[in-house]
Amino acid sequence: MMIRELDIPEDIIGFYEDSGIKELYPPQAEAIEMGLLEKKNLLAAIPTASGKTLLAELAMIKAIREGGKALYIVPLRALASEKFERFRELAPFGIKVGISTGDLDSRADWLGANDIIVATSEKTDSLLRNGTSWMDEITTVVVDEIHLLDSKNRGPTLEVTITKLMRLNPNAQVLALSATVGNAREMADWLGAGLVLSEWRPTDLHEGVFFGEAINFPGSQKKIDRLDKDDAVNLVLDTIRAEGQCLVFESSRRNCAGFAKTASSKVAKILDNDAKIKLAGIADEVESTGETDTAIVLGNCIRKGVAFHHAGLNSSHRKLVENGFRQNLIKLISSTPTLAAGLNLPARRVIIRSYRRFDSNFGMQPIPVLEYKQMAGRAGRPHLDPYGESVLIAKTYDEFAQLMENYVEADAEDIWSKLGTENALRTHVLSTIVNGFASTRQELFDFFGATFFAYQQDAWMLEEVINDCLEFLIDNDMVSETEDIEDASKLLLRGTRLGGLISMLYIDPLSGSKIVDGFRDAGKDAVKVTDMTLLHLVCSTPDMRQLYLRNTDYTIVNDYIVAHNDEFHDIPNQFKETDYEWFMGEVKTAMLLEEWVSEVSAEDITRHFNVGEGDIHALADTSEWLMHAAAKLAELLGVEYSSHAYSLEKRIRYGAGLDLMELVGIKGVGRVRARKLYNAGFVSVAKLKGADMSILSKLVGPKVAYNILSGIGVRVKDKHFESIPISSNTLDTILDKNQKTFNDFQ
Repeated sequence: MMIRELDIPEDIIGFYEDSGIKELYPPQAEAIEMGLLEKKNLLAAIPTASGKTLLAELAMIKAIREGGKALYIVPLRALASEKFERFRELAPFGIKVGISTGDLDSRADWLGANDIIVATSEKTDSLLRNGTSWMDEITTVVVDEIHLLDSKNRGPTLEVTITKLMRLNPNAQVLALSATVGNAREMADWLGAGLVLSEWRPTDLHEGVFFGEAINFPGSQKKIDRLDKDDAVNLVLDTIRAEGQCLVFESSRRNCAGFAKTASSKVAKILDNDAKIKLAGIADEVESTGETDTAIVLGNCIRKGVAFHHAGLNSSHRKLVENGFRQNLIKLISSTPTLAAGLNLPARRVIIRSYRRFDSNFGMQPIPVLEYKQMAGRAGRPHLDPYGESVLIAKTYDEFAQLMENYVEADAEDIWSKLGTENALRTHVLSTIVNGFASTRQELFDFFGATFFAYQQDAWMLEEVINDCLEFLIDNDMVSETEDIEDASKLLLRGTRLGGLISMLYIDPLSGSKIVDGFRDAGKDAVKVTDMTLLHLVCSTPDMRQLYLRNTDYTIVNDYIVAHNDEFHDIPNQFKETDYEWFMGEVKTAMLLEEWVSEVSAEDITRHFNVGEGDIHALADTSEWLMHAAAKLAELLGVEYSSHAYSLEKRIRYGAGLDLMELVGIKGVGRVRARKLYNAGFVSVAKLKGADMSILSKLVGPKVAYNILSGIGVRVKDKHFESIPISSNTLDTILDKNQKTFNDFQ
C-alpha cells in the first residue's frame, strides 16, 4: 500500500514522501485496512522498528485535521523527549506539540493549546487527578509500550490511567503499541480493539547463541576469529570490522563499565584518525560536565570508540553517549537493560553477555523471554544494516541447548496485570473517589471491574483488596463514608481535604499518613526538628527509594543515629533487627541528602555512598517532590514546619545552602559555580549586575561570565556593559526558569 493512497491531506503525503516514506510496511498496511484512519481502536503488537510511530502519527494527524486533540502516553521521560522532537517536525503543517514535564501536582492547563500532548503515564494520571481542563477534549489516545502493564512499578498506574481515559472519553480512539507478547489478543479484547499481530521487520533479525567459536543460528553457523580471550570482545571486533555497531547488555553497572574498559583498548586499534578526533571532542565534553571520576573513566572509553550507559550516569552524559552512537562515532555501548526500554538506539549486533539478573529474594535468576526479545529487537538498523544479529553466550553445550530452547526459539510470555495488591491499589482507590469516578463502594467495584486485572481474572477478586484500601483511607481521615441525605440506605464515599490534597500531590496515601503522623508525633515527643528530621521523614515513605546497607555502613550509620538520636521521633528497638535495619537504610538515604544540601562534592558523595552521579540527582529529585508534599501537608495541618520544609525543598533542588538560593536560580549557575561567586563577593543578582567583567571572567571564564550577565539582563559590549532595568516579575522568572521537577531524572 502506497502512502499516497491514504485518506490524509496532500501536504502530509508530500512530507512523508520527501522523508523517503512512499510505501507502507505490511503491518502498517494491515492497520490501515483494520480502520486506523476511521477511528477504530487498535493494538499493534509488532517488533521494534516496524513502523509503530508512523501509525501513531497517521491516527493523530487524521484526528487533528478533523478538529480533535491527541494524547501520546509513554513510560519514560527520555522517550517522551524523543517523541516530542519527532512530532515537532509536523509544526510546518500547523500542528502544535506540547510535552508535559512540570510538577506532579499541577493542572498544566496551558498544554491544552497544543494538538498533540506527550506525557508519561504518571504525568497523565496526575493531570487527571488535578482536573486538567482539556482532558475531555482528547479524541485520540496513543499508549506506547503498553506491554508494561506487566511491570510491578509502572503497570498499575498505566492500567488505571487507561481505564480512566476510556471512562472519561468513551468515544476517543485508542491506539496501543506493544512488543509481541503471548496474550496480545486478550489485551486487544480488553481495549475493545482490533489486533495487528506481526513478526515482520524491515531488517531481518538473526537470533543465535555463541558457542564453540561460532554464532549458532537455527540452521546455520558463523565463525568468529579468536583475537581475545573474551568471547564478547571477539564478537564486538568482528562487528566493527564489518562496519557495524554493537550493543552489549550486562547484568550490573559494574560489569557494564568493566566490559567497556576491557573492550576499549582493542576497539581503539581499528579506529581511523578522523573518528578519534571527533571522539575526543565528545570525551572532552563528558569530562567537563561531570563532577565525579566516572566522567574521566567514561571520557577515556569514548576516546577509544566505546561507552557505557546506565542510570548512574548523569543525564547530560547519557545524551552525549546516545548522540555519539547515533552519529556512528561510538562503535560499542555496554549497557544495563534500561537501554532496551524504549530508546531508539539500534545496532548491527546485540550481545547479551549475561542473561541472569540479581533478585533480592532468589539470587541470580534468568530474565523473562519478553526482556530478551526487547533487547534482541534492538539489532538491525532499518535502511542501514543488511540484517541484525542478537547473540547470547554459552560456556557449555548444555547451556547452549538451554539458551536456544528457552530464548531463541521461545515465544514471549503472557502479560499479567499487577494491580491486585493493596500497595498497588491504595493510591488509585483514593484518586478514583476524589475525582468523582466513584462515590459508593459499588461504583468503586464497577470502576475497577473495567480494568485489565478484572478482565483477566475476576472482578470479585479485587473487592476484598478495595475494601482493605478503603478501611485504611477512612481510618487515616482521607475518605469519609456517610449516609446519603436523599437515601439513608446508601453510603456515600467522599475525599476529605487531606485525602484530596494527598491525591493532588501524587503521593502514596501511606506516604501521606507517615508524613502526617511524623509531624504530629514531633510535636508530642518534643523532637528537635532539624534538616535531618525532615529528610528522614520523607525517606521513611514508600515513595522514596532506599539505599542498600553495605557491611561497612552498619557502624557508620548506627554511630550517626546515636549522635543524632534527639532528631528522630521514632527509633525502633535494635533487638527488632528487621525494623532497625530498615530504619538504618532510611537514615543512610537521608545522610546522602544531608551531604547534598550541605554542598559536599558529588565525587565525595558517590564515594561515601557507593552511588553514581545520576543516582544522586534521582534521589534528590524524588526527595524534593516529597519535601514539597510535606510542606503542603504541614500547611494543611497548621503545624509550624511548613516554612522549614519549603526552604529545604529548594535546597534539595539545587544541592546548596540557603545563602546561595538567589545565585543558583540564574541560568548556567549551579551549586559549585554559585559558591565560587558567593565567596568572591558576588552574593546576589544585584552584586553581579555591578560586577567588573574582567574580574568575573577570571573567576568563571569569559564565556560563562558573558552568559551569566546576559541571563540577568546585563548588556555586554566590548568588555563594557550596561544594566537593563529588571522588574520584580522578571527577576522571579530569571530565578525560577532553571528549576528542575520530579520528571527531570526519570
